[in-house]
Amino acid sequence: MTAAALGVSSPVGVIAGGGAMPFAVAESLKARGLDPVLFGLKGVCDPAAAERFRHHWITVGQYGRAKKLFRQENCKNLVFIGTLVRPSLSEIRLDWETLRIMGRVWSAFRGGDDHLLSGVGRIFEQDGFRLLGLKEVAPDLLMPEGCVTRRMPDRGAMSDVARGREVLRALGPFDIGQAAVVIDNHVVGVEGIEGTDSLLKRVADLRASGRIRAAGGRGVLVKAPKSGQDLRFDLPTVGSRTVEGIAAAGLAGLAVIAGNTVVADPQAMIETADTASLFVVGLPS
Repeated sequence: MTAAALGVSSPVGVIAGGGAMPFAVAESLKARGLDPVLFGLKGVCDPAAAERFRHHWITVGQYGRAKKLFRQENCKNLVFIGTLVRPSLSEIRLDWETLRIMGRVWSAFRGGDDHLLSGVGRIFEQDGFRLLGLKEVAPDLLMPEGCVTRRMPDRGAMSDVARGREVLRALGPFDIGQAAVVIDNHVVGVEGIEGTDSLLKRVADLRASGRIRAAGGRGVLVKAPKSGQDLRFDLPTVGSRTVEGIAAAGLAGLAVIAGNTVVADPQAMIETADTASLFVVGLPS
């Protein structure tokens, strides 16, 4: 889709956290005729990769400086992408602009990750910026609907998928995690603050210790946004590393929500899954 079709004006400010996704988003914007400007978070964003784009460096807590740079670059449209470990308020060096809105910042911190990101988003919007999601700026990075691998999920796997979605819907209001592992309709693990990779490692360890006795090649990792989540922020992300973890945990495959899941490296993910005889399926939302 072109920039006009997406309804997004150029340039677009990419507030860049860790990992490869901020740069994939920047490349996707360029492919659509949009000019990306990276605002890399110091100590988090990869400096070498940022050099490929017009960029500035900002710090958490320095909202006044960030706002000045956004306006200097005429970035009315912004997208936040990449990994970021939530800092404690005591670790943040605040500038005067941040102190001025400290009540709103404190309110945003009093809750889970989605509450925090939505609260920060409202602060940006109250200052005239438009916060976008990947659907607006990089739809090509989102999981399509249907099975993308040679192996297809069987009836047992789809039953596990349905149970996983039920669990995640129930947990969503508590802002806990975005993933669950289900084997033979039995929930054996739910993602917490440790993240998906560590969840899969925990399942592999449980299998190795005999706590999981189901035969290998059964069970599914299910990932989905939290119910009520602001879909501009913190969408579930999968890639070849996720698939490698699924294989190590002895599962059959991966099921995610189409259109609401980021795929970091689509071709590599599919090739890794096909090599391991796993399925990867995008579910209707």
